[in-house]
Amino acid sequence: MPEIVVYLAEGRPQEAKKALMKDITDAVVKNFGVNPEMVVVQLVESPKNSKSRGGIPFSER
Repeated sequence: MPEIVVYLAEGRPQEAKKALMKDITDAVVKNFGVNPEMVVVQLVESPKNSKSRGGIPFSER
């Protein structure tokens, strides 16, 4: 059972997250030859004040 974990900063619309999970599932099915029901996709969202790049929190960008 393939399992894919995506880490991201919170704030994206539910429709965009749903579309991303569908696209990832489709790619795994295509490339690994498994049934879609076997693919697990998990989105792990962090608050923007708990994630930084270059020492600057995403909440300040």
